[in-house]
Amino acid sequence: MAVETCSCGRTVDGGNPNLRFTLPDPVLELPEKEQTPGTWMSHGTARESVMMQVPGAGPFVRVLLPIQLDQGHTLTYGAWLAISPDDLQRTFAVWWEPEYANLRLDGLLANAIHPWGLLSTPVTATIRNPDETPYLTASPDPLMTKVLTETWPHADVVG
Repeated sequence: MAVETCSCGRTVDGGNPNLRFTLPDPVLELPEKEQTPGTWMSHGTARESVMMQVPGAGPFVRVLLPIQLDQGHTLTYGAWLAISPDDLQRTFAVWWEPEYANLRLDGLLANAIHPWGLLSTPVTATIRNPDETPYLTASPDPLMTKVLTETWPHADVVG
């Protein structure tokens, strides 16, 4: 089987790599991170969790941020969205229910995304597929809108 490489020389996994952040950036700044007393996670570990609430950092939900790359490739970030406590409760209530398909969340991106940064950028997440995590789909921020809608050079984003 031939190994595909991108123009930047890196190996490409089917041309569509995925990068998953284990923790939101604000949680990484805490001395005890996700082990902070009073932390709630939807699953046993931060890596497995799709929702969490951490004292001193706030409530978060996992989201997908697909970046369209040249040559027809997509890089998908599994990032965190900072949301309100009420939205966390609402999200938890519908996550495994048919109403999940209509979930819409407004919040702040809780991970810095290379090469743009974008930490704390306001974004909206919606459901594209009821079997998947919410996708970031819109933002009032001009740079985030470009990230969501334009095609980027593979070497600039992945390299």
